[in-house]
Amino acid sequence: MMSTLPVLDHWIAGTADPGTSDRTGPVYDPALGEVSKHVRYGSAADVDRAVGVAKAAFDSWGGASIAKRSQVLFGFRELLNQRKDELAAILTSEHGKVLSDAAGEVARGLEVVEFACGMPHLSKGAFSQNVSTDVDVYSVKEPIGVVGIISPFNFPAMVPMWFFPIAIAMGNTVVLKPSEKDPSVANWMAALLKEAGLPDGVFNVVHGDKEAVDALLTHPDVASISFVGSTPIAKYVYETGTAHGKRVQALGGAKNHMLVLPDADLDLVADSAVNAGFGSAGERCMAISVLLAVEPVADELIEKIRDRMGKLVTGDGRGSCDMGPLITREHRDKVAGYLDVAATDGATVVVDGRDGEFDGAANGFWLGPTLIDRVPTTSAVYNDEIFGPVLSVVRVATYAEGVELINSGPYGNGTAIFTNDGGAARRFQREVEVGMVGINVPIPVPVAYHSFGGYKASIFGDAKAYGPQGVEFFTREKAITSRWLDPSHGGINLGFPQNS
Repeated sequence: MMSTLPVLDHWIAGTADPGTSDRTGPVYDPALGEVSKHVRYGSAADVDRAVGVAKAAFDSWGGASIAKRSQVLFGFRELLNQRKDELAAILTSEHGKVLSDAAGEVARGLEVVEFACGMPHLSKGAFSQNVSTDVDVYSVKEPIGVVGIISPFNFPAMVPMWFFPIAIAMGNTVVLKPSEKDPSVANWMAALLKEAGLPDGVFNVVHGDKEAVDALLTHPDVASISFVGSTPIAKYVYETGTAHGKRVQALGGAKNHMLVLPDADLDLVADSAVNAGFGSAGERCMAISVLLAVEPVADELIEKIRDRMGKLVTGDGRGSCDMGPLITREHRDKVAGYLDVAATDGATVVVDGRDGEFDGAANGFWLGPTLIDRVPTTSAVYNDEIFGPVLSVVRVATYAEGVELINSGPYGNGTAIFTNDGGAARRFQREVEVGMVGINVPIPVPVAYHSFGGYKASIFGDAKAYGPQGVEFFTREKAITSRWLDPSHGGINLGFPQNS
């Protein structure tokens, strides 16, 4: 029987395009556990056509005035701001995150669009007079051509907006390969860019799986690749892309720790741990997944966290819930399996997310917030990037032991310390081998005018995702986000923080 569900096409040369392949994949509404549509899976020929269209568009867009580029981005910004609720609703219907969290994601993407609106200032070159006798030196910044973007399922709006506004502002053209799990956002943004005045062919979308990814990574006319996803795939993207002569920025996975010193405000810590551990169902690379409690605060802190968890409602994100489902049934089952691993390894499951009642359809991909205490550092629960609503507690005796654990892991995306000791905080930000550090802030995601990036296996190429030097690729910075002047907190709010 032929399916009556809609099929999402690619977006090439300013219009929906079915492509050449007859392969498709299902797109689920995770709160219902049902297929809502199908999406085209692009072939290498489809990628080649999109790249060819983008290359042709570059001939004119690359030479367009900076005033023209800015006008388009300002127009896109205004349209996006006017229709942000519409975009948030699409996010919730395919990813499952609650509407407030989806709205926060759109707001963080808007930050980068607004940043890109000011690119005329940042795209200026430099001039040095008389570097040698009667010799002056100029430098100019030029677009590089067609850029590829490969984005993940967990932030289908924000992550592409980390990249394409800056690429477009600099005169490049774009081919985006979004996640096949929640692809509709990409087409929605493409149509909005056209409405804002972006010429056809400057922004293109090809859906699909590994075939489309490999075609982008190896295409001779793609100048650079920007990627966000798991560490194994980030490594593959980096190695394949660079082997084919491309600039590559590839952001990988994380296992973020929060170090809690005995002098910390435990109410603030508990609220922050719940927000950072369970927002977006834990499906974000900046989630806090390990809480390092410097004794003797662990027991009191766990009780405060458990009390807050008991008030959370997991269910359909379109209702009055605090946390939505996971993205797929398979991912939910994988995350839930770690609870059995925890028990086998000797940890204590304090709150079991499998046992809760869920405010949604019976077939939804549900797993409630989960808290595990006394997790051994040898356990897969501690070492794996679980990517779900699972918060692990590891008890440590000293500050130094906590820092050693943070630095000994393979990842270096984000971390946080909670303390009222300014000296300890300053020391922490210097000593941790992590790219983003929060001081009394649980998710140290910097705003658009600071760089996002990690260390070690959380990034390949020491690449900037965005920031003041977003047109440059190879730098290494540490972003510090701190809260000192106002230690008060607003309680539980699992939405993505619009300002950390």
